[in-house]
Amino acid sequence: MSDLLRLATAGSVDDGKSTLVGRLLYDTKSVLADQIDAVTRASVDKGLATPDLSLLVDGLRAEREQGITIDVAYRYFATPARSFVLADTPGHVQYTRNTVSGASTAQLVILLVDARKGVIEQTRRHAAVMALLGVPKLVLAVNKIDLVDDPAGVFDKIRTEFAVLTAKLGWSADDVQEIPVSALHGDNVASRSENTPYYDGPSLIEHLESVPVDADAHGRHEVGLRFPVQYVIRPRTAEYPDYRGYAGQVAAGVVSKGDEVVVLPSGTRTTVERIDTANGELASAQPGRSVTLILADDVDVSRGDVIAAATGAPEPIDAFDATVCWLGDKPLRPGARLLLKHGTRTTQAIVGSLLERFDEQHLAADPNPETLALNDIGRISIRVADPIVADDYSVNRHTGSFLLIDPAGGNTLAAGLVGDALTAVEVGTEAGV
Repeated sequence: MSDLLRLATAGSVDDGKSTLVGRLLYDTKSVLADQIDAVTRASVDKGLATPDLSLLVDGLRAEREQGITIDVAYRYFATPARSFVLADTPGHVQYTRNTVSGASTAQLVILLVDARKGVIEQTRRHAAVMALLGVPKLVLAVNKIDLVDDPAGVFDKIRTEFAVLTAKLGWSADDVQEIPVSALHGDNVASRSENTPYYDGPSLIEHLESVPVDADAHGRHEVGLRFPVQYVIRPRTAEYPDYRGYAGQVAAGVVSKGDEVVVLPSGTRTTVERIDTANGELASAQPGRSVTLILADDVDVSRGDVIAAATGAPEPIDAFDATVCWLGDKPLRPGARLLLKHGTRTTQAIVGSLLERFDEQHLAADPNPETLALNDIGRISIRVADPIVADDYSVNRHTGSFLLIDPAGGNTLAAGLVGDALTAVEVGTEAGV
């Protein structure tokens, strides 16, 4: 079991995400006394009898004024059993792009629903996004359970409906934990509550402490070395007149001194002579480690190239199908000319066909749509000017994800996954719904 768990929150507006995150921070004693005092004073000014814990996390003025979360904020807390990095993401449909960003590295997502509303459109949208991103574990937090007349019946109904949805989206029953909570009062957050006698499972924090999650849950499958070159280091000083190093982060696999590697897309083969860091040399480097590679031969390597294991190296591609979540205000149409950022390489791209649009509300596929609108999920074909070294997203998240960018304004227009991420989802046809 990993000592660090990366998690995110998701859910609709007013489901209580900020209050829940504030409660997690408060109950794990992860906030300072002066912060609690400030929240207490602000709550009194608002006429509240108890502290509004959402004020601990809604940091932007617009968030406080509107009572909603807009930006992704990362919170850090710990218990004796585990440390946590939490991405607090927005619930408003307008900020789905931020939810995608926050959940993209999560090993677990807490998906909140309001017990009074149950599973709604945004719940289904967020669950579909989490499925496409390959988030391995889910927690369904049925919040505000204290506000319904028949909490046991309501919880059972929501849990049953959600189980049907998650099964069709590819999760097993062991991957999903349902918990009735009251973020406002702390029921089943840090400890199990006597107010929910119908529930005999763990509290939220107990589950977060014990859930087994791989350290690299998104790696999916073992692949050889993938090392996107971020920067070519050539000091040309008296001390280092001939130094040439290739800096970057190991995206997949392991690199060791003496390994035979290939530089892609050129296909030039060489060996790793040395692995440098700011603290000295390493014998090997694991995924996520930032290092500088010194190669045995004077080869042509530039930013955006990928140094890969010589055995089993992927073929660079310049045309491929991909699944995208469209985040732009203007619809995507066939023939759009955009920029594609994959790893450390940015290249021009042309969108070919729009192959299908995914209806996450009915788990149906709409073939050959004319456009993809804001928040639509779809499968498209893409051609790029410069070949990229990519794995299918189902094989490895780090080398199978990319962004589509507006070449004029630089705004991110889509989050993309190489391959057909919808294969893991039980998709019907539009006519069959």
